[in-house]
Amino acid sequence: MSDPNPRPGFFESLRTRVETPSDGALVPSALRVTTAYAWRILVIAGAVALVIWLVMQLKLLVIPILVALLITALLWPAFTWLIKRGLPRWLAIVISVLGTLVIVGGLLTLAIWQISQQATAVKDRAIEGWEMLREWLITGPFTLSPEQIDAFMKQAQETLAEQQELLLNGALAVGSTAAHIGTGAVLALFVLLCLLADGGGIWKWVVRLFPRTARAAADGSGRLGWRTVVNYARTQLLVAVIDAVGIGLSAFFLGVPLAVPIGILVFLGSFVPIVGAVVTGFIAVLIALVYNGWLIAVIMLAAVLAVQQLEGHVLQPFLMGSAVKVHPLAVVLVVAGGTMVAGIPGALFAVPLAAFINVVAVSLSSGAWRSGTLSQDQLIWRQVPTERRAR
Repeated sequence: MSDPNPRPGFFESLRTRVETPSDGALVPSALRVTTAYAWRILVIAGAVALVIWLVMQLKLLVIPILVALLITALLWPAFTWLIKRGLPRWLAIVISVLGTLVIVGGLLTLAIWQISQQATAVKDRAIEGWEMLREWLITGPFTLSPEQIDAFMKQAQETLAEQQELLLNGALAVGSTAAHIGTGAVLALFVLLCLLADGGGIWKWVVRLFPRTARAAADGSGRLGWRTVVNYARTQLLVAVIDAVGIGLSAFFLGVPLAVPIGILVFLGSFVPIVGAVVTGFIAVLIALVYNGWLIAVIMLAAVLAVQQLEGHVLQPFLMGSAVKVHPLAVVLVVAGGTMVAGIPGALFAVPLAAFINVVAVSLSSGAWRSGTLSQDQLIWRQVPTERRAR
């Protein structure tokens, strides 16, 4: 038999104590609403903090899976194109994965070769440039003393030394040893192959983990979220290629050393929206300033800005038909938060993860999962159709 006087749960008891004062006095409605929101926000914050803590504890597992998901989204358009052309799934997987490995391996080999050929000359020119800068600081308008310059350099070295461990931990967040890095790479490759081979079956299994009444909503909103991640990956790949080719060729024709490594660095940095492009562009200008002087550095800066403007306003909309845009404020805040939580991997995965969560949440709340279409007005990451001029 059921208890005629069931004991209230924890949250019901808490709400009763908050909303019903013991002395019988009436609590103002504004205060009741505020406290009701407050404890719910605390519960949500605690749940989010617990999830983040679990992710950090399982980073050796989570980061390879996220890497595999991002690479899958990058390869998805080409992979599905091969399947639509009648190729067997296994052959499409082999072509997609091996083709990617060959391209990446070739670019890394070329970059290592150029670094080995030009590293000595760049080092000598950097030393020469520093001596010229030091002399200008002493005899120029600043009239600094050698002791002041040495003290500034010592402070800068100490600051870099303090940040070195943090940067290294962020870069090696997949593991602290070469074995961990290798294990993560193998795991990411295995997950990638599984997703390409049976991504639909894996997703069906995930959907079955939800209650029966929630499966349709989970399936529809998840598919909308995945579509957004694929659009994000396709857009960032296009941005990365355009920026890398444009800036790399600019460095080559201007005589800036390490043109290929600069292009590869720009390509990788472009996967962190806005922030990555700014940082890698600054590095290209800095190398030009050290090796070629201020005039070439100014021209290199103009080339970097021109390439980014051409990519964002002309080539990307023309090649894609629609451009995936994100509000700059959302990008900066999300990337900054991801960097503080998980370092470099956090900066890389922050925007696509935020876009996915945003799409899933909006589709569930608006019921868009039923139709499979979602209004773009409520999203921080959205597709903006290209405006075509009337002929």
